[in-house]
Amino acid sequence: MSLANGRHYLAIPGPSVMPDRVLNAMHRAAPNIYEGALHDMVEGIVPDLKWVAGTTQNVAIFLGNGHSAWEAAIANMFSRGEKALVCLTGRFGIGWAEAARAMGVVVETIDFGLNTPVDPARVEQALRTHPDVKAVLITHVDTATSVLNDVAGVRAAMDAAGSDALLAVDCIASLGCDRFVMDAWGVDVMVAASQKGLMMPPGLGFVWFSDKAAGRCAASDLRTPMWNWTHRANPSMFHERFGGTAPTHHLFGLRESLDMMKEEGLEAVWHRHDTLAHAVWAAFDAWGTGNPQIGMNIADPARRGRAVTAARFGAPHATAIRRWTETKAGVTLGIGLGMAEPSSPEYHGFLRVAHMGHVNAHMTLGVIAVIEAAMLALNIPHGTGAVSAAAQVVAKGA
Repeated sequence: MSLANGRHYLAIPGPSVMPDRVLNAMHRAAPNIYEGALHDMVEGIVPDLKWVAGTTQNVAIFLGNGHSAWEAAIANMFSRGEKALVCLTGRFGIGWAEAARAMGVVVETIDFGLNTPVDPARVEQALRTHPDVKAVLITHVDTATSVLNDVAGVRAAMDAAGSDALLAVDCIASLGCDRFVMDAWGVDVMVAASQKGLMMPPGLGFVWFSDKAAGRCAASDLRTPMWNWTHRANPSMFHERFGGTAPTHHLFGLRESLDMMKEEGLEAVWHRHDTLAHAVWAAFDAWGTGNPQIGMNIADPARRGRAVTAARFGAPHATAIRRWTETKAGVTLGIGLGMAEPSSPEYHGFLRVAHMGHVNAHMTLGVIAVIEAAMLALNIPHGTGAVSAAAQVVAKGA
């Protein structure tokens, strides 16, 4: 018998849970797109998008998902044949590199594997070897591995190498979850999307860019009218901000999402994600006691993202847990993306627990309890005390 009836919880790393306030804001008739209230609302959205990213510079809104934001950034940063240095720390760093290469960019990579963050010293060395690199591309938090990279450390390494390359950062998983301050960390280009920390449905991609990047990339020849960030960031007419018709209902939802974040305060948003992440980690530490097959992908807590936790349970247990939690308890967990080939038996040993966006203590503690119930039902050996350990973290962080 299933206990899954009731409100389902989507604990995957995007699309994340959408608040009722966001859904209700989107549930309305189409507005006048030519003048009036919609135009005024968007004028308020733009500075708030800069606020959440920690910048006073430029932001462009694109209709698309995170992959479209990658492509938009690439199209604006590079001309065909120019060189990128891409730091790989999981599937999404690999994906950004693949997109750049497919668009005609010469791509050099440094592969840090699936369990290790970017080492700024290796970035410095690579830039000394390749002084013609136009931009360094890294992920802040790779959604697949959950590694958190030291963005400020990479900027310092670039400066130490004497490089004039741009620093471009994928914040698709981390924006609104992990601390990120674009200007203070010396980031030139940053990409994100609507469906994770911004608590929206998929459909909007964002590219923030510095004045330096705008000047350095003014002659980039990969841009098409749809991907050109110039008019989107500084339009002379409203429709230029969106390359045509505005994504009206996504904008209504985005306005509400940003209102919710401003009401809570960005520091409080980061603290909430930090506390809930530590609660999940405490549970995994307890489950892994006496069973080394159970553990988190990233060993160092300081290098784990606060939006998602990539974990192992040993094959075939992770897949069995995911199927049980969804069908028996109404909780959907994330697949172990990029940790092993889907055709490999090892693929079934990995999963991800998301704790991003519109999440609170009872949601996170509920997921932990449901995972433990799955292990009990499936007779998977595990350590005890996970729920209590997580509850103690919540009690201290509240």
